[in-house]
Amino acid sequence: MKSELTIETLRVEAGEFAKIESCYAGPEVYAITDGKAIGTYIEHKFQDYLSTKYTYERGSSALGIDFPGLAVDMKVTRVTQPQSSCPFRSASQKIYGLGYALLVFVYEKQEDSDTQTGRMNILHTIFVEASRTADYQTTSGLRRIIQNQGNIDDVLAFFEERRLPVEEIAARQLAEEVLANPPSIGYLTISNALQWRLQYTRAIDNAGDIEGVFRIR
Repeated sequence: MKSELTIETLRVEAGEFAKIESCYAGPEVYAITDGKAIGTYIEHKFQDYLSTKYTYERGSSALGIDFPGLAVDMKVTRVTQPQSSCPFRSASQKIYGLGYALLVFVYEKQEDSDTQTGRMNILHTIFVEASRTADYQTTSGLRRIIQNQGNIDDVLAFFEERRLPVEEIAARQLAEEVLANPPSIGYLTISNALQWRLQYTRAIDNAGDIEGVFRIR
């Protein structure tokens, strides 16, 4: 009988999977340099690992987040440049978060040309709660404005300075929301683009020391 997957067991199993995968050397990723292909390989392998033990709603990168029932998306990224992309929904994601949590595997790929095998050494496994998935500079800047008795004009000027991708009317509504409901500090770096570009260095550096940012491995 399989158990139902929870966020707690997902985090535990992510740590176990990272240990197992870091010891495995095989031909599957040998000589592959495409980060997207490597990420898809790890994501599918972890999903297959979980499905032998748990029942859960399985998503995909094509259909949306990887664990829709838990509101968690999985990201796999190389340690030399820990970043990935995600769909742009609204400018408020940069202030209030993506709307779901992130499970991030950060790897270093090692290869053996004699055996023609590759090994995915997973150096960091972190879990970022949804409340911490906003942009650090944006959220910390807005909180400073509020602490300094800033008003709506100050917030709007900050939006313009940060080039927040939002129309004028929506910007005013968002500024009013910020003053009424100050955001939590986010620990991602989110770059403006047609798709958000998420960077994880700050989350990796602070994992385990900040509430809502967990270091699993």
